[in-house]
Amino acid sequence: MHSPEKIGSRLYTAGRKTLLELAEASIRHGLDTGAPLSVDARDYPGELQAERACFVTLNHSGMLRGCTGHLETIQELVKDVAENAFSAAFRDPRFPRMTPVEMDGLEIHISVLTPAVPLEFTTEQDLIAKMRPGVDGLILQEGMRRGTFLPSVWEQLPQPEHFLKHLKLKAGLPADHWSDDITIFRYETESFSAEDISA
Repeated sequence: MHSPEKIGSRLYTAGRKTLLELAEASIRHGLDTGAPLSVDARDYPGELQAERACFVTLNHSGMLRGCTGHLETIQELVKDVAENAFSAAFRDPRFPRMTPVEMDGLEIHISVLTPAVPLEFTTEQDLIAKMRPGVDGLILQEGMRRGTFLPSVWEQLPQPEHFLKHLKLKAGLPADHWSDDITIFRYETESFSAEDISA
């Protein structure tokens, strides 16, 4: 069992560097074998063995190249990073499978999530007032429809009203839709890339 204080704690620089190297190694392994890198969490420091969820985002030439992840905690962080890096490179349905030539200039970003918690609100305007630009990642759910935006999306949609409208669209709902059945969960992320490590 992992100690509760590990969950949600911030990673040290060495841990961030290890995760970025692991993500790259999993992608390279995928190029060579067609499968994600197999990881034994016991080979890594304790903070990286904690069960945490993450997203891995790939950019190339300043453009999104793939992004996949888990909202719920299902496995050790090192395993989640290796799996999601592979999926971002080869299983994101929005893009073709990555090719070896794209490794040159590839930017890897990792976002480690805190556990999602329900956000209480009474009306749509109340929800908008409680959203924290640049801080909150949000999960919107109504019935079987669900969508999420990482906190990094605030860079493209800095106004809470626009953020919420686009989140509804991502969940497959009309932008102006509202009902009492909508539920919102809030989480935060610790996001980093190689550029952050070297800064």
